[in-house]
Amino acid sequence: MRLRLIQIDAFADRVFQGNPAAVMPLPGWLPDAVLQAVAEENNLSETAFYTAELPADAAPPPGDDPAYHLRWFTPAVEVDLCGHATLATAGQLFDDVHPDARRLLFWTRSGWLPVGRADRDGELELDFPAGRLRAVPDGDEVSAAAVAALGIEPEHRFQDTDLVYPVRSAAEVRAVAADFTTLARLPVRGAIVTAPGDTDGVDFVSRWFGAGAGAFEDPVTGSAHSQIAPYWAERLGRTTLTARQISARGGTVHCVVDGDRVRLRGSYHRYLDGTVTLPDPAGR
Repeated sequence: MRLRLIQIDAFADRVFQGNPAAVMPLPGWLPDAVLQAVAEENNLSETAFYTAELPADAAPPPGDDPAYHLRWFTPAVEVDLCGHATLATAGQLFDDVHPDARRLLFWTRSGWLPVGRADRDGELELDFPAGRLRAVPDGDEVSAAAVAALGIEPEHRFQDTDLVYPVRSAAEVRAVAADFTTLARLPVRGAIVTAPGDTDGVDFVSRWFGAGAGAFEDPVTGSAHSQIAPYWAERLGRTTLTARQISARGGTVHCVVDGDRVRLRGSYHRYLDGTVTLPDPAGR
């Protein structure tokens, strides 16, 4: 069996920046064990698989735009929400299949996720559910272990999908040297360290460190921004924000907080088009 694989750098101003994702169109769903093995072999933070066939339990699509069923796998697990691989998938579909479309719809574990062309040429805009941070109780052992593994002194301790730790300065975010062995033992997807921006035009910065997701540090994490953008919108008193994830590769995410949704805008750059050869499902 031969399948296409397209590797795209998402939230990237040029190739070799942002977060690389593998995008794999499928004629139909393969067994989950095969999808997980492929994602492990790809060894990127996310591999996105999609088909044109919607599941029977999908909610009615919010419009008549082209619609697909989309799933995301890290090298270790399937996840509920992923920003950069959604942006990469939409970019591949806009480029190869729907050059005249203005919007695509993806049915996912997080419901319908629209992705549209942004006003700025070459950028796409994701429409994601907004995170809802809740305070971590004093004495929480998981949070205490994460803070120690990150070597930080957070101003606050929150949790949503990930643990979220605002610190005082961008310099503190840059200085984090995480103990990944400890983080990998924790029963959470990941941990976000974030602070006000310290360069012109950047409202806040962050880094994302893996735990249960089977990753170390993710270069640019769209789902993290859907969690922390509402926090920064309230703290800074405005709903339109520019964020920078200050990993080694780095990437820019433009955020608009709109009630219970967050729109995330960014660019993508195609790096690789290839073919994956899998064993024949019948064993021949």
